[in-house]
Amino acid sequence: MAKLHPVTPLIAPDCEIINASFGAYVEIGRGARLTNVEMGDYAYCDRLADIANTTVGKFANIAAMTRIGPTDHPFRNAAQHHFLYRSHYYWDDVGDDAAFFLHRAARRIHLGADCWIGHGAIIKPEVTVGIGAIVASGAVVTKDVPPFMIVAGCPAVPLRMRFSEPVAERLLAMAWWEWDHATLRARLQDFRTLPAEEFLDRYEDVPA
Repeated sequence: MAKLHPVTPLIAPDCEIINASFGAYVEIGRGARLTNVEMGDYAYCDRLADIANTTVGKFANIAAMTRIGPTDHPFRNAAQHHFLYRSHYYWDDVGDDAAFFLHRAARRIHLGADCWIGHGAIIKPEVTVGIGAIVASGAVVTKDVPPFMIVAGCPAVPLRMRFSEPVAERLLAMAWWEWDHATLRARLQDFRTLPAEEFLDRYEDVPA
């Protein structure tokens, strides 16, 4: 893989990107589709990820073939087909329903720092996935996920916390995802080898 760049995102071929912004060291996998998306520093998505109306936190890990922010149809109306709002496809004398699209775009998803969205997972609009949470492969997330929680299923339900509550609170307080690039590099080996609690013992009182 090409080396990631602090300014220019690494965007694989065949992507469709509309109204997106990118932080440092961002990677977008082949065939991904991003619409109204903010990608935080170090965040990435794998191939064929489909992400809409989403704020993606730093270091977020988004697997292949995920669907984040699937849009709704007007199912309470007499018809739910997109001729109601993409009307220009069908008639020359009528425009699209701008209010409908504005409502869709306003129903944002928030993915916390260092969360992991597993292969094929779906996250519905207006959901927040907390810092360090894990969404299992194939899960359908309809409700907020707390930090460091693992959820799975359709609809997704909590399985367990990644860490004990005291460790989770210490990690949130330390907020390593806000460290600068040089600090991350200096502490890389300990990220690789130390369990979370030992990592906290070593660094939580050390200035970044």
